[in-house]
Amino acid sequence: MFGIFKRKKQEGQQTTPEHEAERRSDEQAADDGTESATPSEAAGGVDEATSGSQPAKPPEAARDTAPESEPVPGMQATETALEPEPALPKAALQEKPSVEKTGWFARIRAGLGKTRANLTDGLADLFMGRKQIDDELMEELETQLLMADVGIEATTEIIDRLTERVSRKELKEPQALFRALQEELAAMLEPVTRPLILPAKGEGPFVILVVGVNGVGKTTTIGKLTQRFQREGRSVMLAAGDTFRAAAVEQLKVWGERNDVPVIAQHTGADSASVIFDAVSSAKARGIDVLIADTAGRLHNKAHLMEELKKVHRVMGKVDASAPHEVMLVLDAGTGQNALAQASTFDEAVPVTGITLTKLDGTAKGGIIFALARQLGTPIRFIGVGESLDDLRPFVAQEFVDALFDREPVSPES
Repeated sequence: MFGIFKRKKQEGQQTTPEHEAERRSDEQAADDGTESATPSEAAGGVDEATSGSQPAKPPEAARDTAPESEPVPGMQATETALEPEPALPKAALQEKPSVEKTGWFARIRAGLGKTRANLTDGLADLFMGRKQIDDELMEELETQLLMADVGIEATTEIIDRLTERVSRKELKEPQALFRALQEELAAMLEPVTRPLILPAKGEGPFVILVVGVNGVGKTTTIGKLTQRFQREGRSVMLAAGDTFRAAAVEQLKVWGERNDVPVIAQHTGADSASVIFDAVSSAKARGIDVLIADTAGRLHNKAHLMEELKKVHRVMGKVDASAPHEVMLVLDAGTGQNALAQASTFDEAVPVTGITLTKLDGTAKGGIIFALARQLGTPIRFIGVGESLDDLRPFVAQEFVDALFDREPVSPES
């Protein structure tokens, strides 16, 4: 094993003012227990609340209390909505022209700019001018991978496999090694390239339980998934299961209004399991295709949070023995190796079946995706590389690696 404790180099690019402001906002949100969500990103006007909705009870002070007794069918949550907001100007709801014209490959390539500067640009420079493969080259390659948060286990496996290929004379010159590195990285991600498959329309509800710490973008991810599923012609319902934060409930209601989908919610501090119990019951009664349930993410009270999630998972099964059909863990790529610890923590409480990795555009630590693939093996369903709806896309390993290593200008129409 080569020297893996070399000093980490400074990250290649500075964040733009927009992204820096967004980062500070996210950090502040994580500190004060709120999550930044930008419903105005939704492509479409502000819709009237669904008929029959009643105003929510005034929010009470959030409190960390032990979960209440498990809900029974008589405990009904109210389907709530905010007063409709004034319709936004058309221009405010439209994507920027450059974004509209940019293909997905260009989007992901642009979104991975900081990680590319930290990892692949450094690797390309490392191989430039090299005449032979030697121990020094392999050691520097190892260091570059570690600096990009690829992780010790993933880096060790990649270096070992490349060293073996060099010893077998399969790789005889540096450029061949560089190409082989890309192959190994893609191969490591391939097993976790398993898209989320929904049942046929009318066979729902397909229940998605969304988990993750506060500040990673759960609410925004739920809003974007709602629009994605609606584009596919599916009916969607939302459940405001993060009852400890008034902001989380209100944000989810706004997403519901703007997408014209029902939101099941109770007052702040209500029993999360009760809300989700009623949401599953309502979704079944209405023939909803997809139910997306938000949950709390207060890791400062880890023991209580884990018990709450276990209860939610158990209560869902009382309404639908197969629910939840997907436990989606949302992780912020900017947390680097800490994302692994978060994944382990949540997996202790509920069996995580899929990962959505957000905010790849705002960090140079995108290499964490390789560590997640190597150490967890959990399917990566979606990745987020920007703020717009189309910047949350299903994960494809080869596409990701191609965009990460592409150094040529990309045509807007690509």
